[in-house]
Amino acid sequence: MATLNLRALTSWVGIARLLAVVLSCLSFSLVASTGDFRSPYGTWCMFTWCFCFAVTLLVLLLELLELYPLLPLSWDDFTSAFSMLAALMVFTSSVVFPATFIKSPCSSSQCARQAVATTSSCLCFVAYALEVSLTRAKPGDISSFLSTVPGLLKVFEAYVACLIFSLLDKGEYTGRSGLMWCVAVYSLCFIFTLLIIIFTIGRCLTYIPCPLEKVLVGYNALALLMYLTAMVVWPLYSLGGRGRPDSCGPDCGWNKNLGITFLTIFNLIAYLVDLVYSTRMVFFRAPP
Repeated sequence: MATLNLRALTSWVGIARLLAVVLSCLSFSLVASTGDFRSPYGTWCMFTWCFCFAVTLLVLLLELLELYPLLPLSWDDFTSAFSMLAALMVFTSSVVFPATFIKSPCSSSQCARQAVATTSSCLCFVAYALEVSLTRAKPGDISSFLSTVPGLLKVFEAYVACLIFSLLDKGEYTGRSGLMWCVAVYSLCFIFTLLIIIFTIGRCLTYIPCPLEKVLVGYNALALLMYLTAMVVWPLYSLGGRGRPDSCGPDCGWNKNLGITFLTIFNLIAYLVDLVYSTRMVFFRAPP
C-alpha cells in the first residue's frame, strides 16, 4: 500500500525538484504561447523543458507515494544521473534558445515572453545544479556510483558525445581516414560510457566477473588517450588551417567542425578529471 512521504516535498532536494518542475513548465508554456519554436533548435529546447518537467514530476510522485522501491533499478543512481543530465540539457537550452530566437531590439510582447522563458530556463538550471550538489556523494562514499564525481562525469561525457553527434555531417568525414578515426573514438567511448551508466542504474555491475573499479580506471585511461588523438586529428583534418569562410552562415560546416573541436577538448578534460578521481578512489582510499 502506498504511503505519503511529505519529506519528499519539504526537504531541500524536494524543494529543488519542485522549483525545477514549476520553472520548466513556465519555460515551455511561454514559448508555446509565442508559436515561434518550429525549428530544430526550438524543437530541442521544447523537448528539453517538457522532458525534464515530466520526469521530475514522476520522480516527485514516486518518492511522495514511496513507490520507487518497487522499481527494478538503483533509485539513487537513477535520480543522480537524471538530475545531472537535466542540468546539462537545460543549460544548453538556456544558451541556444535566446541565441536563436531573441532578436535585438527586444520590444514586442512575443520577445518579452521569450526573454522571461529564457530567465525561467536559467533558474531551472540552477535548481537542477542545486539538486546535483545536494545529492552528490560525500568523499569516500561509493554506495551510489553515479552520485560520485566519476559517476557524474560519466553522464557529462555521454552528453557531450551526443552534442558532437548532433554536429557531425556525414559528408564531412566519409572517405577521410583521419576524421573517420575521430568518429570511431566518439562512438566507442560513448557506447562504453552509456553501458556503464545503464548497468549501474540496472544493478548489473555485480555480474561482471572482474574488479570493476580497476576496469573503470583502465577504461578512463584508454578513453583519455583516444580523445587526445581526436583533439589533434579532428581540427587538423576538418579545419586544415583554413579560416572561417566569409559566406559561412549559422549552419556552416566550418562552424560545426569548430564546435566539435571545442566539445572534444571538453570531453578530454572530463576524462582526465575522471581518471584522476577514479584512481584516487581505487588506489588511494583512506584507511578505515
